[in-house]
Amino acid sequence: MKYVSTRGTSPAVGLSATVSAGLAPDGGLYVPQHFPRRVPADFNGLDTLPEIASRLLQPFFEADALASDLDTICAQAFDFPAPLRELSPLPPGEGARRAGEGSPSNDLILELFHGPTAAFKDFGARFLAACLQRLQRDASRPLTIIVATSGDTGAAVAGAFHRLPGLRVVVLYPDGRVSPRQAHQLGCYGDNVFAFRVAGSFDDCQRLAKQALNDHELQRSIPLSSANSISLGRLLPQMSYYAASSLAFWCEHGEPLNFVVPTGNLGNAFAAMLARALGLPIGRIALATNANRVLPDFFAGGEYAPQASLSTLANAMDVGAPSNFERLRWLYPDEARLRDAFAARAISDETIRETIRELHARIGETICPHTATAVSLLQQLRREGESGPWAIAATAHPAKFESIVEPLIGREVPVPPALATLLARPARAEPLPADYAALCDSLNALPG
Repeated sequence: MKYVSTRGTSPAVGLSATVSAGLAPDGGLYVPQHFPRRVPADFNGLDTLPEIASRLLQPFFEADALASDLDTICAQAFDFPAPLRELSPLPPGEGARRAGEGSPSNDLILELFHGPTAAFKDFGARFLAACLQRLQRDASRPLTIIVATSGDTGAAVAGAFHRLPGLRVVVLYPDGRVSPRQAHQLGCYGDNVFAFRVAGSFDDCQRLAKQALNDHELQRSIPLSSANSISLGRLLPQMSYYAASSLAFWCEHGEPLNFVVPTGNLGNAFAAMLARALGLPIGRIALATNANRVLPDFFAGGEYAPQASLSTLANAMDVGAPSNFERLRWLYPDEARLRDAFAARAISDETIRETIRELHARIGETICPHTATAVSLLQQLRREGESGPWAIAATAHPAKFESIVEPLIGREVPVPPALATLLARPARAEPLPADYAALCDSLNALPG
């Protein structure tokens, strides 16, 4: 399998080169040169997430140096579950249940927060780390992974790459715009992980990271790669949990499963779109955003117009210029067809609060602010008469947002053991202005 740039002016390369580079030389994002087709029967006899992931990703690794390690990479990366379970019906109850008394709910939740940093980013980050640690490189020149984060990506990448020889991580996060526990996670690793709190927004962090990745002179002295969802090595494995959950539902019910995905930079949502494009039994995909309306406005018929990001309760989705929209346009070059393929709606902070409060009071379910955007969107769809089976992608554990969630539900949220271990460590992050020259100075001053 070869990979090409969305901008079409860089040569096709293999998977290892794609994973190592992050961005293509022309500044575009790498995409597969062609799509392998998959059908449910291709996965007969496979039960576990690592097995399904390996079968799903095998064509993408063909003829690459990493192909023989794919089974091991999947087993190493996906050593925690992604359970799909039923929810009590979301209002209105009559439209959210199958015909027949005592039949199961059509409302499901896909829990993606059982990894070591309690967010869905653990899947892609651990897979990328498992790939990069197997690639040969000059031992005297460590590869520096630069990652912009709006909350969860940085911790997942830091955890996945922590203490891996020949690899360093530089985390850029917007100072004061992540939750206290997210900030603690970002700065608690040390060793080969360096956290910088940027005086600006996530968009500033992303701009700085992309500028560094496109700086060929800097790359000659400091080899760089990305672990944001612009990296295909992080995006491809995220198809796996959509594949596994939709296949399980297909085997039991014989119909496709629809998904509501909370999204900011469009990486998680694009992984669901790719899985559907390959032929997995996935139906409709609805995109839930916070008050950052770039995507909802586009899907409502407006022009794609990146904007300065707004700060919201669902901070990991505070993105005003979604990077993966470039891949989305590549997948659907006809804008009319693209708008027909998906729904996207913005959810306000007020609605996020009410959704967290109401869901806990009604059925005892505790969710994070990001998951609340998806729950709210599904509630809207139900009110409009949608009766098919839908799964909400629950992207982070609510304990990461205790200052928001606990006052709304009136009790403490238990902290998962892995997260508690991270919170017990000391944490430190260096201040950094939203200035490229300052970032270059900091990169050149890194030890090791």
